Amino acid sequence: QVQLVESGGGLVQAGGSLRLSCAASGHTFSSYRMGWFRQAPGKEREFVATISRSSGGTYYADSVRGRFTISRDNAKNTVLLQMNSLKPEDTAVYYCAAGSSFSTLEDGYDYWGQGTQVTVSS
Repeated sequence: QVQLVESGGGLVQAGGSLRLSCAASGHTFSSYRMGWFRQAPGKEREFVATISRSSGGTYYADSVRGRFTISRDNAKNTVLLQMNSLKPEDTAVYYCAAGSSFSTLEDGYDYWGQGTQVTVSS
């Protein structure tokens, strides 16, 4: 089992950058594929990015590809989401998740953090 805690959210102007961090507890972090999702007000939670266990493979939603970068440090039990060129439509609560296989769906992840708010002003 793994517990996830996100941090790094905040308020930023359009065009700015933020880096989200997700700290995982437990001894088996490296055995999980990690993902980021987000949920905007009044909308369903949506996939943002995912990274393989060994950082060998990443995959992004079309809406963030080229602007966001997911990475992980298995020695520190941490997964990061670097967000550049932020847009107002990126405003959402961002969630870190852990799963056992590649998925862009919520059902593909077994463990979730509590979320961190990102607000992008125009």
